[in-house]
Amino acid sequence: MNYESAMSFLSEYEQEHILKYYNELNNEQKNNLLSQIDGIDFSILNALNAEKNCKRGTISPIDAVTIDDIAKNSEKYTQTGIEAIKAGKVAAVLLAGGQGTRLGFDKPKGMYNIGNSKELYIFECLVNNLMDVVKHTGTWIPFVIMTSEKNNKDTVEFFKEHNYFGYNSEYVKFFIQDMAPSVDFNGKIYMEDKDKISSSPNGNGGWFSSLVRAGIFAELCTQGVEWLNVFAVDNVLQRIADPGFIGAVIETGSESGSKVVSKASPEENVGVMCLEDGKPSIVEYYELTEEMRYQLLDNGQLAYKYGVILNYLFRMDSLVEINKEKMPVHIVKKKIPHMNDNGEFITPEKPNGYKFETLILDMIHMNNTCLPYEVERSKEFAPVKNKEGVDSVDTARELLIINGVEI
Repeated sequence: MNYESAMSFLSEYEQEHILKYYNELNNEQKNNLLSQIDGIDFSILNALNAEKNCKRGTISPIDAVTIDDIAKNSEKYTQTGIEAIKAGKVAAVLLAGGQGTRLGFDKPKGMYNIGNSKELYIFECLVNNLMDVVKHTGTWIPFVIMTSEKNNKDTVEFFKEHNYFGYNSEYVKFFIQDMAPSVDFNGKIYMEDKDKISSSPNGNGGWFSSLVRAGIFAELCTQGVEWLNVFAVDNVLQRIADPGFIGAVIETGSESGSKVVSKASPEENVGVMCLEDGKPSIVEYYELTEEMRYQLLDNGQLAYKYGVILNYLFRMDSLVEINKEKMPVHIVKKKIPHMNDNGEFITPEKPNGYKFETLILDMIHMNNTCLPYEVERSKEFAPVKNKEGVDSVDTARELLIINGVEI
């Protein structure tokens, strides 16, 4: 892309101001700016013209494969999952694009040392969990790690420095999450500097488009992978490529699966699995009405009790179909630091524009079927979201110790 083609392209979206200072830049800065323009999906701006508050469909409870159900079918589920893993049909995708800011840590969140008397990093915990399955099945599982522009260099170097924590590096790949531009309330893209567009990662639903753009999805298809286990970085007890989970999804003929835990209380702030217009979906905790939050079934249990822990299993061919459709874009008001018309850097005190996000929960609803698979929260749910208090470093450490992990 050169200046002329970039200007022609930007004029289609009325964003010519991005090149306002082009002639003041050196050659490296010019190339960087043109590369940013070429790498951004500007069609996402069309979301501003769509309905900003799309109404939800009819929400109703969903059944799950419970812990008791799993125990009864454990042998069958596990064997089916092991067979899929040994046949090379399963890959793991770690979403690790965030920083540890809320932990007071200005590095990738996965680099945080959660150990007490020894070094034990969040990344290390997750690799150890995946290694359990590798040892059990005798099979290396393709391990794909999504980073962001901000933390990619640190993450890749960290894994190399620690020899991938014992994982076979030939099976590890990294890819950078796509970015979405930030705009003012009139839809004009903000600039951070004369040669830098204001942008941010395009939400956790952007993992798949980013995987495709990086060429890794095509590689996995060529290798014969049929299932992707997608999981978040901040749960140190996350069981990855779990044969029982994989086997249950396969045996039930489901297009996708979601690991869930029973809510600790009706008030717990966690998204829950549900049906929306008869299709699987996830309703966020802030979307639950008071009636839904406390609604009981005939057996006395909460109607909306199955909280998601961001551990999903997707069938590759269904992802291809989803990718043919347009993912819903969520528009979020934010405080966006930017360069003003006079070239001065501004840090706003109140929301001054929009950011664009796609969410993985929408991918669940775009599938025809999704199997909620209940796991024991004390064994598989130790989120590290806060420095102190609920879902914190301290609570995660306690759960690691309970599960026999030396910290």
